[in-house]
Amino acid sequence: MAERDSSKMSGGKVSRVSTIDLLKAWWAHHKDSCSNSLLRLLNTPIQTFFTCLVIAIAIALPTGLFLSLQNAQQLGQGWQDSAQMSAFLERSAKPLAIENLQASLEKNPSIKSIDVVSPTKALSEFQRYSGLGDVLSELDENPLPTVFIIQPVNTLDDTSQLSKLQKEIEANALVDTVQLDLGWLRRLHELLVLGERFVVALASLLSVGVLLIIGNTLRLAIENRREEIVVTKMVGGTNGFVRRPFLYTGLWYGIGGGLLATILLIIIGLWLADPINSLISLYESEYSQEGLSLGAVLVLLLGSAWMGWLGAWVAVARHLKQIEPT
Repeated sequence: MAERDSSKMSGGKVSRVSTIDLLKAWWAHHKDSCSNSLLRLLNTPIQTFFTCLVIAIAIALPTGLFLSLQNAQQLGQGWQDSAQMSAFLERSAKPLAIENLQASLEKNPSIKSIDVVSPTKALSEFQRYSGLGDVLSELDENPLPTVFIIQPVNTLDDTSQLSKLQKEIEANALVDTVQLDLGWLRRLHELLVLGERFVVALASLLSVGVLLIIGNTLRLAIENRREEIVVTKMVGGTNGFVRRPFLYTGLWYGIGGGLLATILLIIIGLWLADPINSLISLYESEYSQEGLSLGAVLVLLLGSAWMGWLGAWVAVARHLKQIEPT
């Protein structure tokens, strides 16, 4: 069958359009809608810039807080060494029993590493730092026991595991006591959890704000083009045909907001880099500040574009129903 068949019916002609022609027309309208919507925004640069700037601020706030939270978590991981356990063994423990206990503990998946401090080494360090070297040298025997300095795994993930590990080690007959200070670690863990929830809540609220901003902007655009929409519908234009240019307008608003948000975050990151690095150097930490990666920028742009498209869809779907030819 030919792509186009024509037959005379009541003095007129009926044409059948092929699927390929329909796809070409659909693609051509998408390209025209995409380019024309961008040109419309560029023709009003000041209004477009300030709309994108408001969107950028709403996007940059939760993103910046999320990056700060990530850096805090990274810094907290570097503090895990401070959460190490000190297991003091019985002074009567034999060298072979100590070696066997060490080998047994090293097989525990909750333990990252074990550093053994012998009584001789412990006494030497105590003499050096306590200032009581002359007094200690007069002792008939070394009063200090062997100590295991135990570094747990993932101490920030679940502090309850530390308490469980402490009890397991203390249950051994060779262990006299295990010292562990969990107070500051629990506080840090809860602060990080609170920060995560705050960022999620703020991001959700500001996402709704972005949708409302784009929706209100497009509502005004729809009202300004009401007559054009009415004429298009009168000649057979579908809601999808009418809606398409506004969807691309929302998409461009989202992309513009995402680009401005990226620029804002980079500028703020560069502005804060020097004081942060100076503060870190005072603590002699190996921590390095993390900024926006290429993957994070891509996710930011895709997310803002999606929000722009969604906001446009909601606004247009609602207001187009109110515009019909009379």
